[in-house]
Amino acid sequence: MKRIPKPVFFIVAILILLFSYTAIFGVKYYVGDIQQTVVKGISDIRWGIDIQGGVEATFIPADGRDATDDQLDSAKSIIETRMISGGITDYEIYTDSGTDSIIVRFPWKSGEKEFDAEKAINEISSTAQLTFRPGNSYETTEMGANGTPVYKTPKDDTKEVLLDGSLVKKAYAAPNPEKADQYVVNLEFNNEGTKKFAEITKEYNGKIVSIWMDDEMLSYPTINEVITGGKAQISGNFDVESATTLANQIQGGALPFSLETKSHGEISPTLGENSLTAMAYAGVIALALIIIFMIFMYRIPGFVAVIALIGQIGLSVAAISRYFTVFNSFTMTLPGIAGIILSIGMGVDANIITAERIKEEFKTGKTLDGALDRGTKNSLSAIIDGNMTVVIVSIILLLVFGSTNILSFMFGASTTGTIYAFGYTLLMGVISNFIMGVFLSRVMLKSLGGFKPVRRKWLFGGAKKNG
Repeated sequence: MKRIPKPVFFIVAILILLFSYTAIFGVKYYVGDIQQTVVKGISDIRWGIDIQGGVEATFIPADGRDATDDQLDSAKSIIETRMISGGITDYEIYTDSGTDSIIVRFPWKSGEKEFDAEKAINEISSTAQLTFRPGNSYETTEMGANGTPVYKTPKDDTKEVLLDGSLVKKAYAAPNPEKADQYVVNLEFNNEGTKKFAEITKEYNGKIVSIWMDDEMLSYPTINEVITGGKAQISGNFDVESATTLANQIQGGALPFSLETKSHGEISPTLGENSLTAMAYAGVIALALIIIFMIFMYRIPGFVAVIALIGQIGLSVAAISRYFTVFNSFTMTLPGIAGIILSIGMGVDANIITAERIKEEFKTGKTLDGALDRGTKNSLSAIIDGNMTVVIVSIILLLVFGSTNILSFMFGASTTGTIYAFGYTLLMGVISNFIMGVFLSRVMLKSLGGFKPVRRKWLFGGAKKNG
């Protein structure tokens, strides 16, 4: 067996534990009384309706407009796109052409303490009309929530619309390369938008072109060069949440008509915060029992398995909480929690299979290095076979009950987010198991096998009489 250098164990173990800690608890700091989030953790997860409750709202076209069925379906599609882009996977949305209504149910935001239904529904129902206009003249000024001025209502010389959001192909949030604590919204135009934007930057080179969202001026950059690549950037006092929200609204597009809220209300959770806390305690106790069992039964392979299992939990949480900012956040529901629990069980099982195969190799008379080499290789096919069937099922659940809603007409829209959550967390858990419980656990195990003080077969599962 080709030995892995001894320091590798400590490097890998420290990185796994450090990553898991930041993924579970997040990284936050305070500037005065304002909390700044560097890395999101469990506390930032958006819980589903069944756990935290949510909002139910009925929308109708504003000003008594008579919407066509196609317009209602278009509005429904845009609202749905916005929710999916915002990581809201636990939702229900219906249209009623008889009353020109759109009925929506979705969960509260993570960390929300004052449940304001009107504020929540504005997240998905705003018209979000992006426009580029000449100059930066405005009529009124208001103070924003963060104490900065907000400029509203373009004056006559700024009312001309040079380009609107319908020509935007893609919008996404990204860190501001010039200010570490701020974010920007990057825009990519389609072919027509690229051509128009190039014409605008040529005509207004050296002049101000303001960027507006509905009636509010977001930015007023000076055009310094002709831009022909079809890309632009909106900068301002954006944090990651506000930049992501704006990008999602632009990406979702403008609604075909303004909406007004006919009625709204709160939905009570079926589980509740106290039950969630009880589940957390139960999870910690179960993990402690698993740790004791694995170390007692398998010694060093059990100890390595525990580190890998903690890493698997951390990576599963990171896939949900938007730890990696390139991925959208995710709504965690009860079935989603069940998916994580099931994948953790599979992770434990994978490590037990490996440890048992190493013990079997000792019984055939293999040396320590030989048993580690053959045991890890012989267990791999059984682990892959068991996990691949779960991967296939998870992908089917994502495709059937994801945003495409292939079988919603059979099972109903209410099942979409619930079953999707189960498939998503189960798939992420299995992937995490392959990374932590299959690959990195083997690296750590073989690295530990090079330490002379622990090069005893019984420490790796062999009989004590054999040394």
